[in-house]
Amino acid sequence: MKNRAIVWFRQDLRLHDNEALSTALRMADEVIPVYIFDERVFSGKTRFGFPKTGKFRARFVIESVENLRQNLRQIGSDLFVRVGKPEVLIAELAQQIKATWVLCNRERTQEEVLVQDALEQKLWSIGVELLYSRGKMLYHTQDLPVPVQHTPDTFTQFRKENEHITPVRAPMPSPTSMPMLTGGLDTGEMPRLQDFGHAPFETDPRIALLFKGGETEGLLRLRHYLWESNAIATYKETRNGLIGSDYSSKFSPWLAAGCLSPKFIYHEIKRYERERIGNQSTYWMFFELLWRDFFRLMGKKYGNRIFLRGGTQGKIQSQLKNNREKFSAWAEGRTGVPFVDANMRELNATGWMSNRGRQNVASFLVKDLKVNWQMGAEYFESQLLDYDPCSNWGNWNYVAGIGSDVREDRYFNILSQARNYDPQGDYIRLWCPEFKKVPAEAIHRPDLISPQDKQSYNIGDYPIATRHFEKWAG
Repeated sequence: MKNRAIVWFRQDLRLHDNEALSTALRMADEVIPVYIFDERVFSGKTRFGFPKTGKFRARFVIESVENLRQNLRQIGSDLFVRVGKPEVLIAELAQQIKATWVLCNRERTQEEVLVQDALEQKLWSIGVELLYSRGKMLYHTQDLPVPVQHTPDTFTQFRKENEHITPVRAPMPSPTSMPMLTGGLDTGEMPRLQDFGHAPFETDPRIALLFKGGETEGLLRLRHYLWESNAIATYKETRNGLIGSDYSSKFSPWLAAGCLSPKFIYHEIKRYERERIGNQSTYWMFFELLWRDFFRLMGKKYGNRIFLRGGTQGKIQSQLKNNREKFSAWAEGRTGVPFVDANMRELNATGWMSNRGRQNVASFLVKDLKVNWQMGAEYFESQLLDYDPCSNWGNWNYVAGIGSDVREDRYFNILSQARNYDPQGDYIRLWCPEFKKVPAEAIHRPDLISPQDKQSYNIGDYPIATRHFEKWAG
């Protein structure tokens, strides 16, 4: 009797460096790749009522799963696709095909853990073993110098303890062939955006990069950023940019969906350093990958505390309120602060925002508007193309001063930030058409524009937040 293994793809939508797939191919005679669109994730709501998966990420994931199916077909296999509850559908499939094992990438945050635990229970009841693998991190936890529970609570200390001594394992190669799926198995149709409550939409032409889901596109982006454009060689100098495709790598949507392996990126960076140049910019890309690992380790170490109001420090900030009116103005890009509004409008129109923008809008929501940071974190969860639970919630903990950051009172002066990173106001004009005619010398202090000039600039009824500008200007 043949051994059959189901590989349950989750946030690892790739063939390269896929431990679950590689292990299954080594162990089993027949391998059945599976992806389940969890109805709770793609059609559910967050606690504050936002779609858990907004239209931008939903389309990106659909594209990624489609590409995974295409790539599997090219090597002789296929992908079993369904919409529903993974713990139910995978258990039913395992029983139907008499599987010996189910293999998957282990997740560490609560919603994902509940699903994998429920599946493990169902599989146990029918004599099928669930085997976990790893694939989200740069490092393997067993290679770290200390157990996860002893991971330093500050990134700097984590970096110092690991960057020069902890090895980054070589990525596993992509399989070149796979056996066909069990005969007669209905692989299923790909869902559409409409199936998750989203209407089809056109991509906004102002988007920083035409993000398309899938391993194939992720690898093309990696090749472009390193080998074709050499943009990585100036990353440290350009990473705070706001307009254009190559000021930053923009790998994060493919990393979040698992279309790109962080280990593969790391080893491509090392090859680039050997063959072309190694400098502070190539190091800084590695530095960013370390941040991803750090936040994931904080998620493992502290569990649900990264989602709770007090964060990993358990520090409740009573001054932060669930103020819907202020939150809505922030979320809709109508706070009266052009730099904040431009960033939020970009997010709403594209699902993307620069790292510099994210830090500024998050700081403004928490430090200036005094709104509960959890509302912002959930809104990002809904909107972002590159949403990753540990990175998103870890960063919001960091900005709110309740996470792994010794600088508890970290605060962004939005006026200074706007002048530094958008000195001519080009980014504001791109996303806030009200300011299209406003000259550079006036665009960052709209509160000082005279009524006559407001009329000539055609600013209209834009709600200028005078008190904030007066505070920032000192």
